[in-house]
Amino acid sequence: MFDRIRRLLGRSGPTTRTDKAVPTEKPRPHNLFEAAAVYVVACAEDDQDRVDEAAAWVSPEALSFGVNELACRAVIALAREHDESPRDVARTLLGLPAA
Repeated sequence: MFDRIRRLLGRSGPTTRTDKAVPTEKPRPHNLFEAAAVYVVACAEDDQDRVDEAAAWVSPEALSFGVNELACRAVIALAREHDESPRDVARTLLGLPAA
């Protein structure tokens, strides 16, 4: 029974405490929303190195989608917080006159 378990786990023999731990986990890849958040914050802080790093995590299309989604969510959250329409909040953020 133990041989079957060892085979399932990929080990052929008994283990001892002297075995060196080998990291088996790969670093988790960045997702597009994480890349978008880092990218936008880096742009706001004028950190070009971080902008370039975040832009390399995902494709340009994915980054664009993530930044767009972040902008939409931010405008909606600010509109709710200030009890205004998303349209008015977006225009204010961009420095445009009220419509």
